[in-house]
Amino acid sequence: MATIKPFKGVRPPKAIIKEVASRPYDVLNSEEAREEAMGNDKSLYHIIKPEIDFPPGKDEHDADVYEKAVENFGKFQQKGWLLQDEKEMYYVYAQTMNEKTQFGLVVGAYVDDYLTGKIKKHELTRRDKEEDRMKHVRINNANIEPVFLAHPDNDEIDEIVRRITQQTPEYDFVSDDGVGHHFWLIPDDRDIEAITRIFARFPALYIADGHHRSAAAALVGAEKAKNNPHHRGDEEYNYFMAVCFPENQLSIIDYNRLVKDLNGLTPDEFIKRLEKNFVVEPTGTELQKPKNLHTFSIYLDGRSFSVTAKPGTYDDNDPIGQLDVTITSGLILDEILGIRDLRSDKRIDFVGGIRGLKELERRVDSGEMALAIALYPVSMKQLMDIADTGNIMPPKTTWFEPKLRSGLVIHKLD
Repeated sequence: MATIKPFKGVRPPKAIIKEVASRPYDVLNSEEAREEAMGNDKSLYHIIKPEIDFPPGKDEHDADVYEKAVENFGKFQQKGWLLQDEKEMYYVYAQTMNEKTQFGLVVGAYVDDYLTGKIKKHELTRRDKEEDRMKHVRINNANIEPVFLAHPDNDEIDEIVRRITQQTPEYDFVSDDGVGHHFWLIPDDRDIEAITRIFARFPALYIADGHHRSAAAALVGAEKAKNNPHHRGDEEYNYFMAVCFPENQLSIIDYNRLVKDLNGLTPDEFIKRLEKNFVVEPTGTELQKPKNLHTFSIYLDGRSFSVTAKPGTYDDNDPIGQLDVTITSGLILDEILGIRDLRSDKRIDFVGGIRGLKELERRVDSGEMALAIALYPVSMKQLMDIADTGNIMPPKTTWFEPKLRSGLVIHKLD
């Protein structure tokens, strides 16, 4: 049963929300953050990407970079760019992209639920990335950025959110990428109590995006509990900030593959090898969007093909075996191209579907890459089945869009 609590958010005044709010720390590099924050002292990048306040080339993992994050977080509060709410509450955060709006609740998620598997993951985390975010949480004593969770569909939650969002939002702006961001407060004790009670009936919550952030937040919370001789269990550090969306409002988009070379094969030899396990059909000179599970598209040598896995090459009763990323990883990347470790092999790159199929064509046509593989996206049901059975997805399987904007609200751990 999922445990959540309201919290006293630390937030920007309404007038400067668009100046403060930023993209998440892990979707852009230091130079891109430096460019986006140029001339804007109020940008959250000064806290989540503080290396931008040093000369270019500064290692973002240096100790003085983390110290700069703390200094800037303090400065934002002193200058009134971040102010703490006086009352514990929940919040609604909605995002609009392509005329579709999804509504999430901002809550304090329970550290112990993560540690005991009630907040379920579907990806492995890398220790170096965990450690980086742990340092950031630990030194700021705050969850500066939220984790993206999914919860089971629930009519009562939908009704509360519907009622709240009929009111005037606290924040309402469109970011430079065209995504609308809308934010409401839920200060009423009856609503707070109802939301807490309904969540307590959910058997599990699911990490959609932010596996490293959730691992780091939970591990810092557990560390604080262990180091506190007077630990009671109700301290703020027992919770980390999450935005929870109903599963039926979320859509996963494709996460595609690019390969640098054909492992010594000519394009025609590669196509011939494919025909052992796949039905291969030419589709012209433009990469096509896959329309079904187990059918995907490839592009090489200026030519596009539809590739359908033959019966017997996959297992639809196996949550992992049915995934197109599993089929392509085993029967194309490994068997034909000799790529066995998607995490470390330098011959492969991954491109989120938000960039479009033309980006895949461009990189192959330029000669940078030899092959593009466009995949049919994973469904939320597949993701939840995998998490429920304790399985882990292959690397680079899911891409959620829109990304949560950082800086709308922050959760302090004390």
